[in-house]
Amino acid sequence: MRKKSIFILNILIVVCTLAGVVMMFLGTGKDGLLVTNGFENLRYYTVLSNLFSGCVAVAYLLTRTKRKALLLWKYMSSTCVALTFLMIALFFGPLYGWLNLYHGSNFMFHLVVPVLAVVELFLMEGELTFKMSVQSAIPTFLYGTGYFVNLLINGIGQWPDTNDWYGFVNWGWGVAIGIFFGVILSSWGIACLLRWTRQKVTTRK
Repeated sequence: MRKKSIFILNILIVVCTLAGVVMMFLGTGKDGLLVTNGFENLRYYTVLSNLFSGCVAVAYLLTRTKRKALLLWKYMSSTCVALTFLMIALFFGPLYGWLNLYHGSNFMFHLVVPVLAVVELFLMEGELTFKMSVQSAIPTFLYGTGYFVNLLINGIGQWPDTNDWYGFVNWGWGVAIGIFFGVILSSWGIACLLRWTRQKVTTRK
């Protein structure tokens, strides 16, 4: 029953990710906040984290004998989309309004895929170690590093063609770097929270 549930959840993750991508590319860029046109969306952490989760789900569906080896990748992708979910729910939602951030492709990327990914992680077999929780913050670290390297090489630029699309440097480089490390620590914190919660759920079973 558990394996069947995991299989179905992976199918749903793939379908919802594809649906979000289709809506993202067919949309006008006015389907909600934090959305732009076409390939420009691929610069956003939200989109990339959901694509990461979708790709790992595809790998799970195509792999039969080495699925346990995918636990770390599932953990990493779930941490990424969980970070997206919490940032929207706790920070951007109160700031811009939740309905504006759960519209169109954002409904899939900000809510549906993250929830499915976390539920599936809790159902998977295998132990989540402390080392794996640290490794789960690596994708966020790489994204943040790429973001700031791009700023250093290509400059900040002017809106709407700015390379600082999250506006971190608006508060100064010191604050921007602080945000960078804060987000990485948050990612690791979420990984630890997922690990702890999963252990509690597994113990009760």
